[in-house]
Amino acid sequence: FEWLMIDASHCKAQASAAGAPGGNDGIGRTKGLNTKLHLAVDAHGMPLRILATQGARADCAEADALIRGFAAEHLIADKGYDSNAIVDQAEAQTMQPQIPSRVHRKTSRSIDDALYRHRHLVENAFEQLKRYRGLATRYAKRLSSFLAQAQIACLRLWLKIYDDTP
Repeated sequence: FEWLMIDASHCKAQASAAGAPGGNDGIGRTKGLNTKLHLAVDAHGMPLRILATQGARADCAEADALIRGFAAEHLIADKGYDSNAIVDQAEAQTMQPQIPSRVHRKTSRSIDDALYRHRHLVENAFEQLKRYRGLATRYAKRLSSFLAQAQIACLRLWLKIYDDTP
């Protein structure tokens, strides 16, 4: 791939999603009940990998699982992914990290602003996925069911490309 972009987004969980046997599966308390979707997209904004975790999970904690196994020229992410471990993993996978430095870093990392401007593509992918009511608001009791809904929505985005070709 030319670029790999990663980000995460919260999905509110309805009260009916809580109370699954064995506990609230993947529902965290951050500004209410929610679940977090972590997404990796290509240079065209098409989903490549999607993960679901509880809402309080840090974005950078899932970066390893999102980028593992991908070969790309650049890794584009927001400040939430600014950690030495992520930068080292990206460089080990021959990706140039385009991740702005947080303010607490002693030496800030330079990034290509022209490339970073394209990070909106991962936000656009979330916007397309959240058009599906079951993803914008979580109704599924099990995290596996919610993740399956997200994967089906990703497949629909890919199938939409092939449906529009003459």
